[in-house]
Amino acid sequence: MAQNFKNDLFLRALRRQATERTPVWLMRQAGRYLPEYNATRKQAGDFMSLCKNPELACEVTLQPIDRYGLDAAILFSDILTIPDAMGLGLYFVCKVRALVLTSVLSRRLILQPWGEWIPQWS
Repeated sequence: MAQNFKNDLFLRALRRQATERTPVWLMRQAGRYLPEYNATRKQAGDFMSLCKNPELACEVTLQPIDRYGLDAAILFSDILTIPDAMGLGLYFVCKVRALVLTSVLSRRLILQPWGEWIPQWS
């Protein structure tokens, strides 16, 4: 069954079909400055909840398209969903912008904003 898309420019370019212009898309992370993104993230409660909620992840993916009329977007997610899925107990400390991974071995790794891992034992 054929799909009729409002804007299939990106899909046609992927198929190496002729297009009237080069399609434009945005990596979702590049839109984190948008006020609507920040409102949606606040609604989610925290970053990982935003990543794990399909409706909200879809909403923040589409926000730059709605705002700027882009042709496509990369689905919102984050590489940090991988350690979380591995059971490493991921959470963020927003006040100092640090990432904390806690494992079943009770070892904590804290990634400071300058990129240094600080191991801590509970």
